[in-house]
Amino acid sequence: MPTNIRLTSVIALSLITIFTACKKDSTQQNQEPTPELTTHTEDQNRVSTEMDAVNIDLNYALENNSSFSGRLQGDSICSAVVTFDTIASPRKITITYNGADCGGLHTRTGSVIISMASGVHWRDSGATISVAYQNFKVVRVSDKKSITINGTHTLKNTYGGLLRDLLIGRPNITHDLNSDNMSITFDDGTQRNWKVARRRVYSIANGGTIAVSGTHTEGSESNVAEWGTDRFGHAFTTSITQPLVITGNCQFRLISGQITHNRMGATASVTFGLDKNGNAISCPAGNYYYKLTWAGPSGATLIYIAPY
Repeated sequence: MPTNIRLTSVIALSLITIFTACKKDSTQQNQEPTPELTTHTEDQNRVSTEMDAVNIDLNYALENNSSFSGRLQGDSICSAVVTFDTIASPRKITITYNGADCGGLHTRTGSVIISMASGVHWRDSGATISVAYQNFKVVRVSDKKSITINGTHTLKNTYGGLLRDLLIGRPNITHDLNSDNMSITFDDGTQRNWKVARRRVYSIANGGTIAVSGTHTEGSESNVAEWGTDRFGHAFTTSITQPLVITGNCQFRLISGQITHNRMGATASVTFGLDKNGNAISCPAGNYYYKLTWAGPSGATLIYIAPY
C-alpha cells in the first residue's frame, strides 16, 4: 500500500470524542446518552474528523510542490482542484473541493487556502502556515446531514521534515495545530465558534503511528485539545489525558488513549482500546470498545461501554 494512502488511513481515525451528561443519582451501567448528547457527540467527532481529513490534503499539496516543501513529490486529492501561487507574498495553495471524498461517503464543497511566507519551506524546522476554511461544507451521503466550517488555524512543523522522511530513517515528525476562531454551522442552522490546540506526532513504528495530544491549558485544566460551545449552547472542553495512539499494524485503528470531557458541570472519562468487558486488549479481530465513566455534579455516575 502506498505510504501516503496509509497515512491517510491513520489520520482519518486520529480523534474520536464521546460526550455525556447528567443522569439520575445512581450508578447506571450501559445506558444510552440522551438525544441531545448523542447529537453533540456526533458533531464533535465529525468536526474533528473532517479537519483531520483536510490536514491530510494540505500535507499532500505542500509536499507536491518543491517551492513549498523543498522537495518534489507527485500526488493527488480526490474531487478537488489544487492551484499554486508561488509569486504572491505570502505564497498560496488553494484547494477547491467539488465532489466525493476518496471513500465516496461524503461530498465536499468550498475551499481551503494555505498561506506560507516567502523564503520558507514546509520541511524547515518551525515552518508555520495559515490555513483558511472558506465555506467548507461536508455532506454525509447516507443521510444528507452536513457541517460547514469557516475560520483560520495555524499549523506548525515544529521540528521540521516531511512525512515521507519517515521512510528514510527520520524518527518522527511533529505538527502543532492551533485556532481560536473555527466557526461551525450545523444542520439546524446554529453556528458556534470552537478553539483547537492539538499536537500530532508521526512515526514509522508499528507500521506507521500517530500519537495525538492536547496542548492548551484552560483555567486549571491542562492538555485541552478542543473547547467552545456546542450547538445547544453548553460550554465544553475536551482534554487528552493519555495520548490517542493509532497504528498501522492494527489496521490503522485507535488502539489506546484516554480523553476527559467537561460539560455542564460534569466530567466524563473515555478510555479506548478495550474489549467488551472493559479490559485492555491488543488488536482484536473484531471491534475495539471504549469505556465511558461519567460523574455528575450531584454525585451521580454512569458507565457506558460500546464498540467503535
